[in-house]
Amino acid sequence: MNMRGVFTDSLRLIGKSNRLMKLTFRLRYRSQFRQSLWLTGAHPSLGGGEIEKALPLEYLNDEFWQVSIELPPDTINTPIGYEYILRNADGSQVADWGCDRALVASEFGHDELLVIDSWNDAGSAENVFYTEPFKKVLLVGSSAEVHVPAPANPTHTFRVKAPLLARGQTLCLLGDGPALGNWNTAKPILLNRSAARSDLSVKLDLRGQSFPIAYKYGVFDIVKNVFARYEDGANRVLNDFAAPGGHTLVNDGFVRLPADRWKGAGVAIPVFSLRTENGFGVGEFLDLKPLAEWAHKAGLKLIQILPVNDTTATRTWVDSYPYAAISAFALHPIYLNLPRVVTGRNQGRLKPLEPERRRLNALDTVDYEAVLKAKLDFIKRIFPSQKAGTLADAGYRSFFSQNRHWLVPYAAFCHLRDKYGTSDFNQWPAFRSYRAEEIAELSAENSPAHDDVALHYFIQYHLHLQLTEAAQYAHGLGVVLKGDIAIGVYRHGSDVWQQPELYYVEVQAGCPPDAFAVKGQNWGFPTYNWPRMRADGFAWWKRRFEQMGEYFDAFRLDHILGFFRIWSIPAHAVEGIMGCFVPAIPVDIHEFHGRGIPFDYDRFTRSYITDPLLKDIFGTVGESVKREFLVPTQTGSYSLRPEFATQRQVERHFAAREENERTKTMREGLYDLISNVILFEDENARGQRFHFRFAMEDTFSFKSLEPRIQAGLRDLYLDYFFRRQDDFWRQEAMQKLPALKRVTNMLVCGEDLGFVPAGVPEVMKQLGLLSLEIQRMPKDLHREFSRPQDAPYLSVVTPSSHDMSTIRGWWEEDPLRTQRFFNQELNQPGAAPPHCDVWINQAIVCQHLASPAIWSIFQLQDLLGLNETLRRKDFAAERINVPANPRHYWRYRMHLPLETLQQADALNQELRRLVEQSGR
Repeated sequence: MNMRGVFTDSLRLIGKSNRLMKLTFRLRYRSQFRQSLWLTGAHPSLGGGEIEKALPLEYLNDEFWQVSIELPPDTINTPIGYEYILRNADGSQVADWGCDRALVASEFGHDELLVIDSWNDAGSAENVFYTEPFKKVLLVGSSAEVHVPAPANPTHTFRVKAPLLARGQTLCLLGDGPALGNWNTAKPILLNRSAARSDLSVKLDLRGQSFPIAYKYGVFDIVKNVFARYEDGANRVLNDFAAPGGHTLVNDGFVRLPADRWKGAGVAIPVFSLRTENGFGVGEFLDLKPLAEWAHKAGLKLIQILPVNDTTATRTWVDSYPYAAISAFALHPIYLNLPRVVTGRNQGRLKPLEPERRRLNALDTVDYEAVLKAKLDFIKRIFPSQKAGTLADAGYRSFFSQNRHWLVPYAAFCHLRDKYGTSDFNQWPAFRSYRAEEIAELSAENSPAHDDVALHYFIQYHLHLQLTEAAQYAHGLGVVLKGDIAIGVYRHGSDVWQQPELYYVEVQAGCPPDAFAVKGQNWGFPTYNWPRMRADGFAWWKRRFEQMGEYFDAFRLDHILGFFRIWSIPAHAVEGIMGCFVPAIPVDIHEFHGRGIPFDYDRFTRSYITDPLLKDIFGTVGESVKREFLVPTQTGSYSLRPEFATQRQVERHFAAREENERTKTMREGLYDLISNVILFEDENARGQRFHFRFAMEDTFSFKSLEPRIQAGLRDLYLDYFFRRQDDFWRQEAMQKLPALKRVTNMLVCGEDLGFVPAGVPEVMKQLGLLSLEIQRMPKDLHREFSRPQDAPYLSVVTPSSHDMSTIRGWWEEDPLRTQRFFNQELNQPGAAPPHCDVWINQAIVCQHLASPAIWSIFQLQDLLGLNETLRRKDFAAERINVPANPRHYWRYRMHLPLETLQQADALNQELRRLVEQSGR
């Protein structure tokens, strides 16, 4: 930030003097026991930007903390940016929000300056309106210019923020005494308002005024020249001021006016799902431009997309999974628009590609492999003749300089992946371990590999240009872009290769069983080495957030629960059910004894296999399973043969056999046998500490125990998952999320679905992170459906997500549940219609539009469901992902082109009417 640009008033500089200037910071904050407050900033007197060198504030009274510093004469003209840090008893710390605390001491023309600040809680709704989407797009042009002359020798400056003032309004100040107008609403003191500043301000001369002073802000209509209203709440009070001859700067935080009036609506769709008449069988970044045009027509203000990072690991359809990026920074080449890349005579090379383009574009779904191959083959053909011009371009050089920290390793990785035929760098004959000097040599201009490496520079630069163009075009239409930051990265990708110390590659990330997947999910990603990431200040995450900010105004933070704890699955497991939360406080063996539970290590930690269980799982093939995979025990049960003791061993065995219903039943059944346990032993615990298997009560092993032991284990299970971890997990999140949120001004929306720890809502509220509220996935375990009208203001409501069926698809999944929804949530009598008619689809959309949540976002498929003519006949084909299937092919495409959607006046007018009617 250019701190000098914060000020629009000309500076009245103190004359050359050897006297020090006293600067006192007084913060209004009601602290709790063992909390402390600190002041930090880039100025040398405030620790030079190092939080470790922050200045401690002293407790002044129940309302204020304070610290004073002395500025040398040669620093009083230096802009001072600063912020306050709250440190809690548990070691966590939170910065007050906003990056606009700034002053130039000499502006106030005195030898002493008292700055009275108000703590800015990150969870305050007003802060949302100072994030990028509102500053850049949504509130641009909403500010009027009001300039009030200052007195000759002011003693006080008042500043306050009011993000949602109408264009024809400003704030005014009223209060005790003649200097504040004696509460005269006919002639209040107006505040300066300018689009160049984030606050409103006024300078006053309060000499002779009796203190304390009671005052309030009000709203003044500058068009009608009338006082409109007072702010809410009690009077504000100014108790004292700087020493005689000094100046007092009062930063009053936010005016107390309703801050939950702004609401917007948006559309969600993956980029790959977009269809245009001249497309290449997949959506491209430039297709976001016609989508933005349609959104503008329909009254929508936001476009949400899935991750768009490069996932090219195998060059097969498996890479269609957008959450398994080989680079958290590189964009996916499949989104490149070829005609916009080619120049000169290369334009003619597009013509032979036309039959394949038309064939691919006519398909109902994305042919991932064919599209990617055609695009990359074409780029390789034109690169030799275009590389010189592109690589010499000033724009390219700037892009390369800004991104080389990830671009060079990524490009080298792609070259080596293609050269050795695999992305698994552990199998490469050379360069298995990343060494910067070796990669620099490999990528050098005189290296034989240079052109192969530089090809990926070329591709990434053009992707950057096209996504930037699309984002800027959307902004011009008043539409913002919301991206998606995946929780993990591909284990055989550039990030892990370059910095393996940041990951635990011996385990797999996933999530426990839920409504999406009854056996949990195994994403296959390595988990993060958070202690190592914390050691360098989360540098990798900060660079990732900064890069997202190049293109997006907001982002969805995928699986935000992973910042509290991650579901960690051992490498020998296939199913997510075999995992446990890390970190977590384990159950000590003495806890079993203390509850009167006789501890049986083998019975609790090993698969409990009996004849009734084998018959239940395998039916007629049970005897074959016993002969091939099991051995009898002395207790009359069975154990798995050592060569089939893990799910991975079973997976490898059946991979060599022909797949049919019999082998599938045997493989899945063996997985169930292996997961039929009650406890997992904690690593290196020597039989002393354990973690409960999730959904323990559903296991045959648990059901076979006597009731007394079941009751004891159940109580300990509930304590393990729902009590003992809560504060621990909250502290884990507070070690990460505050530091990460500080580096971005994008609007952050957390995907907080699934098994949600009790501390998650508190942390998200404290940090001002928007929650996700889905009607079919209530967070209240006692309710079948959540109600959009009950959603908090700082949230996103939606009837469905990419991991779910659409409204129409869901309506026919479970008729009994649909019936309850029809009667209880739609308040309709009688039997529910068998199909989701247009009026039902519209009723559900309207429920969400009417929600108090700041954003209502809908899958495009659900909006098309509002029109009988445009809705797709085969609604099952509109589902994007099936989380229960780890090998799902992500290939959904719109069934009609965007050009048709733009001309669909009936739908567009109806949607705009519904949006405007809801106040969005």
